Amino acid sequence: MKTKILILAMAILFSLNVSGQGMPVYDNTNFISLAKSLIESAKQTSQLLKTVEFLKKQKENLEKVASVVQQLRAVEEIAQNNQRLYGIVQNDLQEILNSQYIKPNEVTKISNSFNSIIQSSMDDLNFIDKILSSDFLKMTDAERTQLLQEKEMKSKEMVAEITKKTERYRDIISFRKMQDKINNRETDY
Repeated sequence: MKTKILILAMAILFSLNVSGQGMPVYDNTNFISLAKSLIESAKQTSQLLKTVEFLKKQKENLEKVASVVQQLRAVEEIAQNNQRLYGIVQNDLQEILNSQYIKPNEVTKISNSFNSIIQSSMDDLNFIDKILSSDFLKMTDAERTQLLQEKEMKSKEMVAEITKKTERYRDIISFRKMQDKINNRETDY
């Protein structure tokens, strides 16, 4: 009986061994390596997400700095344009008004024309001062930059306008001077 049981046990073992060849075998060391690899990957992904967030913040900071630089350039350009305006008015207007070829009734008209441009320039400077110094308008940097760039363009237009008026009045003076020479020339015939 013992031999029959032993033979039967051996037959079962062989049958299990033959049929057990297709069964998957789990290796605990590979499973542990896979788990460690997944944990490391999760840590790296977390670090990458933190890096992306940090880079987004830095990009926003750079955009803010770029916006401030644009605002400063616009304000600098406006200041230079206003200096040109005042220089033209101080030098050229006085020369035009002191000319003997400008009629007395034209002096007021010329003065008012130049004064309106200077007054507009002063109003723009006061408005820009309010924009930059107080926060009552609640503007974003982009809106403030756009507004300053519009004022910059307006100041360039004012410089062009006052330069054109100065040239026009000089042309008038030159024409009248030439006309005076022609009308008052001496004839020798």
